[in-house]
Amino acid sequence: MKLDNHKIWVSAKDYFFIVFGILLYGIGFSGFIAPYGVITGGMAGAGQVVFYATEKLFGFGVPVAVTMYVLNIALLVFAYRIVGKTFVIRTIFGVTVVSIAIGILMPLFPEPIVKGETFMSIIIGSMMCGIGLGLAFVHNGSTGGTDIVAAIMSKKTNVSVGRTMQYCDFCIISSTLLIFGLDAGIERLVYGFVVLLVVSLMADQVINTNRQAVQFIIFSPQHWEEIATAINNDAHRGCTVLNGMGWYSKQDVKVLLVMCRKIEAVTIYRIIKSIDHDAFITQANVNGVYGQGFDDLKLKMPKPRRKNVTTPHTGGHDIDDKTVSSGHPERLS
Repeated sequence: MKLDNHKIWVSAKDYFFIVFGILLYGIGFSGFIAPYGVITGGMAGAGQVVFYATEKLFGFGVPVAVTMYVLNIALLVFAYRIVGKTFVIRTIFGVTVVSIAIGILMPLFPEPIVKGETFMSIIIGSMMCGIGLGLAFVHNGSTGGTDIVAAIMSKKTNVSVGRTMQYCDFCIISSTLLIFGLDAGIERLVYGFVVLLVVSLMADQVINTNRQAVQFIIFSPQHWEEIATAINNDAHRGCTVLNGMGWYSKQDVKVLLVMCRKIEAVTIYRIIKSIDHDAFITQANVNGVYGQGFDDLKLKMPKPRRKNVTTPHTGGHDIDDKTVSSGHPERLS
């Protein structure tokens, strides 16, 4: 069996960034958030709930890492057929790494890294967690928990990953009041929602930065063919040639239309300027690009509704609301 070196490199890079993102998440959670007793979202938050509840009831707390691992495996069994084998394998890998990381790091940080600055510590930890989650998602991995639910939603709809995480984590964070009571829990509840907001925003920022697209319109009367060919061959992006006319000169002109990822914009600029330094270029951000080479459009189409209409032409048979037996369009009341 011949191994594809490119696929091996891509997979190795993905796993590296998944591990890096998970370690970033683990440090942010264990060193900046958990020491202040703030319950976050996801399976880490659920693990905190179980830890504090069992500590209150039985005098000892079930480790957060153990609860995280057990709940994540249960979720993956449920999600296997929806999110696919590859996602499940990488998520099992991510769940294992994050459970080990938190299991090791939490005992190392009995006190917060930033002492006496609760809000600052919460912000720093939340940013690290959000960036870590975003990196894992961009490279087709996950730390599990509500990330799995978000992945299921992203397979079926265009709902934002960060927003899905917000909905799922709301109930977990709200349990702060049940554990610590109203007096002691209200401040932690507020901090928990701050964590939820910042983590979601940072995760969306990392994910969407990788998906943002731009549109180029290029005018180069003398070198448009060279530019179009170079964009195809060097940037590996499609280029559409449009026919236009300069109204002042009344001369025909070729206009190039190019769509690419935002991170590829610099490459497009370099190609253009290396061929025609005087080319006229416009760049615009686009809200969404769907199709070959970009994102898939996930949209559920409504089922067509049929009306049961009886007319003398059909002899009592059912027809739809746009055609009759004669084959001609007819308005039906």
